[in-house]
Amino acid sequence: MKNVITRRRLHVLATVAALTPGVAGAGSAQASPAARGCPTAEIFATDNTATVTDPADSRLRTRLTRFDHEVREIIHANGARPGFSTLLDGVFWSGDLKRATYERSREFDVSQVGRDGLHHIADVVAKQYHQESVLTFRCLPRTSPDTDAVEIQAPGVGRTRLHDALLADAEARDRFGGGSVTVDGRLILLAPLADLPVAQRFTAELGVDWNRAEVRYGDEEFVS
Repeated sequence: MKNVITRRRLHVLATVAALTPGVAGAGSAQASPAARGCPTAEIFATDNTATVTDPADSRLRTRLTRFDHEVREIIHANGARPGFSTLLDGVFWSGDLKRATYERSREFDVSQVGRDGLHHIADVVAKQYHQESVLTFRCLPRTSPDTDAVEIQAPGVGRTRLHDALLADAEARDRFGGGSVTVDGRLILLAPLADLPVAQRFTAELGVDWNRAEVRYGDEEFVS
């Protein structure tokens, strides 16, 4: 697909969590509860196949309502249970265009699903909506040998601030490609575990209080 959200660094996401989630407050090594708790799985996806570079583009105002229902049906039809769904605004850096691109997507909480089942669901979504790939992330204890990535969530970040921070930070653009925010201003950023220090610096540039950020540890996979 030509749309950025399905590329690795431009993360169309699916986040998988274990039944005993590995969620840690970023300012402490001790586990702390998530706002909603770490779900068994999260799938971040879109039905868009266009590259959108204008932040005023009308396609960025869609609420993806039909897509929401359709993905829920896919999840249910493949033996899992859909949970909450959250509308997201993504801002990503296009190396080809040398500018920021934008994407509307939705995050789906999923329960009663294992690694193989999640992989299959992500594959179905990718093929049905002509996406290049879908990212999956199994939420694991930070000490698990399979843990190789983090998902960072933090309040107080809007789409414009994320856009400006990406333009100003070439290293963050190269390492992460971009990120997403909820419509009420909560950052969602996935990063390789090895790049956690870069992610911490980047979130500081976004004005995030690191002690208020939530970090989930886990294993990511791109399904295409």
